[in-house]
Amino acid sequence: MVRRRPSKDAPGIGENAMARADPRVVAGASIGSLATGKGDRWSDLDLGFGLAEGVSPADVLADWTPRLERERDAVHLFDVSSLSSLYRVFLFPGNLQVDLSLTPASEFGARGPKFKVLFGSALERAPGWEAPPSAQHLFGLGAHHAIRARFCIERGRLWQAEYWTSAVRDQAFALACRRRGLNVWYGRGYDELPADVLDEGSLVRSVQKEELLRALARAIDALLREADEARDVASRVDRGLRQLASADA
Repeated sequence: MVRRRPSKDAPGIGENAMARADPRVVAGASIGSLATGKGDRWSDLDLGFGLAEGVSPADVLADWTPRLERERDAVHLFDVSSLSSLYRVFLFPGNLQVDLSLTPASEFGARGPKFKVLFGSALERAPGWEAPPSAQHLFGLGAHHAIRARFCIERGRLWQAEYWTSAVRDQAFALACRRRGLNVWYGRGYDELPADVLDEGSLVRSVQKEELLRALARAIDALLREADEARDVASRVDRGLRQLASADA
């Protein structure tokens, strides 16, 4: 797989120019790793635009999408709505993912640390700024996932059990990232975690009941070990969670 390197004709240049020429757009920003200059040839391109009052994001994207498909050979993959923003995800030649987000100018601004204004102006922090989730929230999700994993094992839904067991491990790693000031979102901080935290024993090696219980036990151990600020809650459910991975529970 080859990714296109940036050039004067690379995706992003044209999209920015298209937005600047659209009177409905009053501001633009680069979002993500490329905004901080730390991206590489594998990085997605994320561009956000602020819209004039009364302009519908869906209407703007309805105009832009055929043009991008025609001129850039882009493929529209899916949309995501978040607060007042509408995100449209495209796949460009070279397997380059391009995310365009449109937001009313009154709410256009940084919702994370990687945000660089390209033109116009933006709020320093937009409504819904993504602060890291609390330790209790992360731990609570992990406990929920552990219970679901055991239910699925007992029901013989072993592939679904693998899904939930892996989800327990992910919450444990997210807690570990939070403790160390690393990015908790989408596994972005995992590779910076210490080797003693990245326990490969929590990986599910097969969808057999005994293996699922073994992996679940390791994932629960990691979840409880990384509970940190959720220690009060963890101490109250510690015994019950460990019993979930017992063969005779």
